[in-house]
Amino acid sequence: MRVVCIGAGYVGSVTGAAFAALGYQTTVIDIDQSKVQAINEGKSPIFEPGLDTLIKTYAGVTLNASVEYDAVAEADVVFIGVGTPSRPDGSADLKYIEGAAINIAKTIKPDGYTVIVNKSTVPVGTAEHVSAIVEEHSGLKSNVHFSVISNPEFLREGYAVEDVFLPDRIVIGTLNERARTIMRALYSKLVDMEQPYEIIRQLGFNPQRESGLPVYFETDTRSAEMIKYASNAFLAVKISYINEVARLCEAMQANVLEVSKGMGLDSRIGNKFLQVSSGWSGSCFPKDTAEFLAASRKHGRELNVVKAAMESNLEMHAYIVEKVKKKLGTLYGKTIGVLGLTFKPNTDDTRHTQASFIIRGMINQGASVKVHDPQGMEMFHIFNPNLAVTYCHAAEEVAEQSDAIVLLTHWEDYALLNWSDMGSRMNHKYVLDTRNFLSAGMMTQLGYHYEGIGIGNSQEHRQYRALSEVI
Repeated sequence: MRVVCIGAGYVGSVTGAAFAALGYQTTVIDIDQSKVQAINEGKSPIFEPGLDTLIKTYAGVTLNASVEYDAVAEADVVFIGVGTPSRPDGSADLKYIEGAAINIAKTIKPDGYTVIVNKSTVPVGTAEHVSAIVEEHSGLKSNVHFSVISNPEFLREGYAVEDVFLPDRIVIGTLNERARTIMRALYSKLVDMEQPYEIIRQLGFNPQRESGLPVYFETDTRSAEMIKYASNAFLAVKISYINEVARLCEAMQANVLEVSKGMGLDSRIGNKFLQVSSGWSGSCFPKDTAEFLAASRKHGRELNVVKAAMESNLEMHAYIVEKVKKKLGTLYGKTIGVLGLTFKPNTDDTRHTQASFIIRGMINQGASVKVHDPQGMEMFHIFNPNLAVTYCHAAEEVAEQSDAIVLLTHWEDYALLNWSDMGSRMNHKYVLDTRNFLSAGMMTQLGYHYEGIGIGNSQEHRQYRALSEVI
């Protein structure tokens, strides 16, 4: 079986490398020559733990990359993993999907059968749209010469390599039995888990699975397209909810760490996505919730809960700015150090991150801002070229003459900093830890005024946290 993945971003590069590792002849296609060259030279075009080693191992063996669509002519399965940016009204712009569909149509084999897979997050009905484009530009017949199906990705940035080999579920959206048979064969090596576990171990990961084999779920195309949007929107709602609870905990002197732990003990709720932050962001949640909401409005069924979660998330960004302002009295003329620009650790992705909103809010109130991130500074500058910040090559530099440090992303690097030295560089030893990540006891002992989110600032809570850290 031959596989093609169109797009060398987070979806295409990880998916392509995974199928190559499983033994399928795989070609990744992208218009960006630099990404194609990187893959052919055995390098990852993106920062993702484990992916560089994976590509290096299989490049030139079962994995190749190209700017041309020639490989589509011999492919059994063609994945479309290109970007679907949001338009100003929140709806998805499908120009890259449509472009890929036209190029596939020009190259697809007329004397065989090809499964074309929408792997990107796309609006409900996109498979039918792509099918019509391929028919128009190829002269071939849908479900005779080819089928367009949905197979949404559920990869977490920073853990994408583990997720692609050890998925909790695989969703296949098509009612075409021939397409289903091919996809079952393609995914058979992932479903039985034996080879994926071995690959993951060779990459240096220590796989821990809680629920055994992945669920292989077949449904209709439109339902599969809806599953991805509904899942991400639900997770966004869950994060917004616990962040609202955290703000209430601060007002009422409760401890959100204990509250979220107690909530998570309920099997109906679970403990995942109940971690407090400065708000959800990144390349998926903002885009997917906006597109999901736009679709609901278009069909006269507005998703009010999703709308509220989006509004609450923006309030959380503003809350962080106001919290620093309240502590310092004013932000005008103050110097703020920011640690973390990516929306989560172990990625270089800074698209639509909370950092851009929060930093802009502080600058608008007169602050000077210095920033550091282990991986994301270059991309952050690309996406925020007009944001007047000072980029620091070392994390320690953000502390120099700063009136406050705001930790936005919980990179392990920041827990290992010499915080005693950091404090000696600051004008005021104030740290706002928006992830409740650092040791409150240690920071207090070092003379910091340390604040988290939702943990209260009373003496009782400080003593409780110090005791819990010792225990």
